[in-house]
Amino acid sequence: MTDPHGLHGRPHGGHPAATPSVRVLLADDEAVIRAGVRAILAADPGIQVVAEAVDGRAAVEAVRAHRPDVALLDIRMPRLDGLAACEEIVRAVPGTAVAMLTTFSEDAYIARALGGGATGFLLKSGDPYELLAGVRAVAGGGAFLSPAVARHVIAELGGERLARGAAARARIDALTAREREVLALVGAGLSNAEIARRLHLVEGTVKGHVSAVLDRLAVGNRVQAAIVAHEAGLVADPEAGT
Repeated sequence: MTDPHGLHGRPHGGHPAATPSVRVLLADDEAVIRAGVRAILAADPGIQVVAEAVDGRAAVEAVRAHRPDVALLDIRMPRLDGLAACEEIVRAVPGTAVAMLTTFSEDAYIARALGGGATGFLLKSGDPYELLAGVRAVAGGGAFLSPAVARHVIAELGGERLARGAAARARIDALTAREREVLALVGAGLSNAEIARRLHLVEGTVKGHVSAVLDRLAVGNRVQAAIVAHEAGLVADPEAGT
């Protein structure tokens, strides 16, 4: 886990004191990982960890009890793994968004998590600000894939990258210019409200565009649309040119 020290000394982005907290359940069987993630989340005054769990069954029970905005789940946990816990949470408490804490060794599980309803994929050892952005994105109804995770998702979900890229570009040809803009921002993990501010649109208009994009791409959710955006090259790779 990236050392969270020093986060308090950096500018946060100006969340006003009255901003409602994003309530988070944190589930991981490793105490050190939980402590590190909790410290990072505590650096954001708009995020509150309301419960912790050491296994998937306890995570499901805690979500039922606390109804958090986001359940942040490790994939490998005893009693019930994070994938099965995700499926139960999405089915039983649909108001709670699920984001998975992953490592590079677990990218083979991501396809199942997608099918189970997870809308965020965050690296345990990633940038602390990426973790904060991801939690906020999924809490706001968006989808967030760590850029490094996105590359693994693309590789895991479908063979030759060049072929998938060409197929994705062909799929987005059916979109209008505005819909491609919206898709790119969905791929970057922005919520509808954030997209509306970025494009100077009302949120209802953005919702309409997102719905149209999902229909035209024949995908079931924002994470699947985000993968198409990455495959088609609509989302800038932060490692490009390095």
